Amino acid sequence: MHAMSSAVECRNVTVRFVTERRTVTALENVSFSLQRGGFLALLGPSGCGKSTLLRVVADLIQPTAGSMAVLGQTPEEARRDRALGFVFQDAALLPWRTAIQNVQLPLEVGGGPKSLPANAPTPRELLKLVGLEGWENSFPHELSGGMRQRVSIARALVTSPRMLLMDEPFGALDEFTRDRLNEELRRIWQETRTTILFVTHSIYESVFLGESVLMLAANPGRVREQVNIDLPPDRTLAIRDTETFVRVAAGLRKSLEH
Repeated sequence: MHAMSSAVECRNVTVRFVTERRTVTALENVSFSLQRGGFLALLGPSGCGKSTLLRVVADLIQPTAGSMAVLGQTPEEARRDRALGFVFQDAALLPWRTAIQNVQLPLEVGGGPKSLPANAPTPRELLKLVGLEGWENSFPHELSGGMRQRVSIARALVTSPRMLLMDEPFGALDEFTRDRLNEELRRIWQETRTTILFVTHSIYESVFLGESVLMLAANPGRVREQVNIDLPPDRTLAIRDTETFVRVAAGLRKSLEH
């Protein structure tokens, strides 16, 4: 894949954490590519280094060995350019700020809207995009868990990042809310074409969301396989009942079990 078309070029990345008692290899010789505008799901069991890999991309962890290019730059340069948005499992909203004030926060701490593209959506427009029109002045305690995560997605998008890094953002939600937000996220991705790197434990979530799935094995974290998901771009939850979806999900499960 040509570097100019790549959002992420990861080559032989190894991450080791050294303590007084032992050295833990979280990732070993991990290589993968993610094309700009793509949607890649990171799938694997607990302890396989999914979140560690996401943090290397985000410049929150330095690799012990190997190289990582993000949007044609180093991870540090991409972070400094505000090219990355991050959505954590916990929405982490400030309880004393309304939904729209929480979305505005990155603009206040990062130089304001002057540094954004001329056509950048406003916080109000982003709340509408994530389905929260009419809830702009609500405080976090007045919102459900799913609604709070919608606010956190809008907040991550407010700086017009070129890539969204999502670390199991729906993992703590009930199944119905999670399903609904899966559909919403696919819709948002199709509307914005922001590159997304999405960490999940769920095989079904990875198949439904991803254009491709990077499967990791544990102890140490390493690439097992990268699989392209051959499903139509317009997906509703009904697609999970189709023969193609069931076959792809079964294939991923079989691969992860070996």
